[in-house]
Amino acid sequence: MTPFKPILLFVFLSTLTFLAYAETTETLTPAAPTIAATAYLLQDFHTGKVLGENNADTKLAPASLTKIMTVYVALKEISKGHLKLTDLATVSQKARDASGSRMFLELKQQVKIEDLLKGIIIQSGNDASITLAEHIATQESTFADMMNQQATRLGMKNTHFTNSDGLPVENHYTTARDLAILTTALIKEFPEYYPWFSQQEFTFNKVKQRNRNLLLSRDESVDGVKTGHTDDAGYCLVASSLREGMRLISVVMGAKSDKARANENQKLLNYGFRFFESHRLYEGKKSLKEARLWKGADNTVSLGLTEDLYATIPRRHYEDLKATLVVDKRITAPVKEGDKYGMVNVTLKGEPIAQKDLIALKSVEKGNIFQRAYDNIMMLMEKSDD
Repeated sequence: MTPFKPILLFVFLSTLTFLAYAETTETLTPAAPTIAATAYLLQDFHTGKVLGENNADTKLAPASLTKIMTVYVALKEISKGHLKLTDLATVSQKARDASGSRMFLELKQQVKIEDLLKGIIIQSGNDASITLAEHIATQESTFADMMNQQATRLGMKNTHFTNSDGLPVENHYTTARDLAILTTALIKEFPEYYPWFSQQEFTFNKVKQRNRNLLLSRDESVDGVKTGHTDDAGYCLVASSLREGMRLISVVMGAKSDKARANENQKLLNYGFRFFESHRLYEGKKSLKEARLWKGADNTVSLGLTEDLYATIPRRHYEDLKATLVVDKRITAPVKEGDKYGMVNVTLKGEPIAQKDLIALKSVEKGNIFQRAYDNIMMLMEKSDD
């Protein structure tokens, strides 16, 4: 039997090596596919987790992807009550004479804001963009200032807008990452208007035009967002897709053709859905913990999250997720709604993947003099026990 011992030892060690390798690699996923474009980014909508990128922070001409911000600014004005969908905007000479893609507006024509928005989103009308910008801010340059203010507020660090339509002009640029930030904000903040981005055609002045986003007719899970093209920008597309509760945003800039930008976005989306999954772990504004409250009108305070907490993980690893709540030891009144009193930590096989503040879901005033005195005694007793 002695001659077989080295062979058995080799098999045993090989098995251990394989098991160790499997243990360390079971959460690995293939790299994102090679994308034929100047820059790209694939991101989970709910978590912001980037699943693939290249040159995502390179400043590039955005062409009509600019119009995502044009629409966003207009919807902000509507949400503030400064603008209504039924308001009428008058077409100026500058707007009527705009080059490139058009809604075919007529000089001095009065157009409803809703029609202008659809003309921008679906038909990519440069004339519609200028008309909307001038109506909101009197002149396009002032509207561009509003666009830049929103970009700064959203954290779009490598973006600067000079016009509302995206036609080539100096000092007008953005990045794939910044466009993903903007698109996420638009979908989150204006879900009631987002379905317009999936509309495949729009007719105005008896002219029917189709949406240039080829993925809308190719993939039923795709419901937006915007195409763009100029000679310097190449063919660009921001796409968004929703499958089984998981939404992805893909950005492709500088592709070679309209078919190429659609194909490259499709590659990214298919990759993301094939190898990753997203789970809502906790619902926002719901109590996760009734924490002890000292010296308050109530003995407890409800703690939760400001918004839903999602985790994006490699497929088939849901069981490896672990969430822990860390709550401040001594919470004393008064408590104001929104105050932070702990954390929710989410790990995947011991590696941190998400962290959110635990906040008070309601305000609690100080208790009366007797409640405060009693809790003072109890706190001293607890301290002495420690």
